[in-house]
Amino acid sequence: MAPEEAAAICKQDPGFVWLGMVEPSPAELEHVQDAFGLHELAVEDAQSFHLRPKVETYEGGITFVVLRTARYVDELEEVEFGEVSIFIGPGFIITVRQGVASDLHESRLRLEHHPKLLEEGPSSVLWAILDKIVDDYAPVVEGLERDIEEVEQTVFSGAHAPTQRIYLLRREVTDFYRAVHPLLGPAAAITQGGVLAISPGLRQYFRDVDDHLKLVNEEIVAQRDLLTTILQANLAVVSAEQNEVVRRISAWAAIITVPTFIASFYGMNFDHMPELHWRFSYPAVVVLMVVAGVVLWRGFKRARWL
Repeated sequence: MAPEEAAAICKQDPGFVWLGMVEPSPAELEHVQDAFGLHELAVEDAQSFHLRPKVETYEGGITFVVLRTARYVDELEEVEFGEVSIFIGPGFIITVRQGVASDLHESRLRLEHHPKLLEEGPSSVLWAILDKIVDDYAPVVEGLERDIEEVEQTVFSGAHAPTQRIYLLRREVTDFYRAVHPLLGPAAAITQGGVLAISPGLRQYFRDVDDHLKLVNEEIVAQRDLLTTILQANLAVVSAEQNEVVRRISAWAAIITVPTFIASFYGMNFDHMPELHWRFSYPAVVVLMVVAGVVLWRGFKRARWL
């Protein structure tokens, strides 16, 4: 269906039109902009990626919403992000999807099971999309939680985990936080009816999504704090291992230094060293060097430096 036909239907039909677009070209968005009278700034934002979640209202009763989607990839142990830009106007809703993690098929199915919500108009579609995106955050939280537990067990078992993995994992959590936390404000505004005119019945559904979103945000904050603690603990383990190596090197250096000093002392060319003329002086010096080394070795062993 061409954008002009969809725009004509939403003006004549008592229902509404849902137009979905996947990574459209600038020309395609410009075509839709002309057909539905969208604001140029909102259209420009819809072409961008990695925007912060937000809700804005433009002339003509059109509301522009940006949502960040997320998906955990088990094979890569990474989080993939997508974006959904939504235009809501009189009798229409337009969704612009960016990235692989932005499928909205389940949102359509969810609305089909709630025919009464469809009577609310485009706002019901916004709820279905928002509910789908927030539900998809849960597997991401679980996947990150598994990775964090693996690193935590490694660090607190006494062995050090690769610092790079901890750092990359914390960056994943931070990127996820940036996708979720800014959505709290827009979700609260929609729930309170400050952006869209929604009925009390639909507001309850939005409130349920808002509660789930707050829970996800709290879990992400806890994960960030835990990763900070794990990183500090891992650095402490690495530092302890380095100190152990330094102690061992210092102990062996001390053991070697004393016999070396004795050997160098008797290697000096002095005329008046009576013990040099003693018959057993050479074996005595060798024994002295060995005894000194053994005494030092036992002392460092008792001090757990070796």
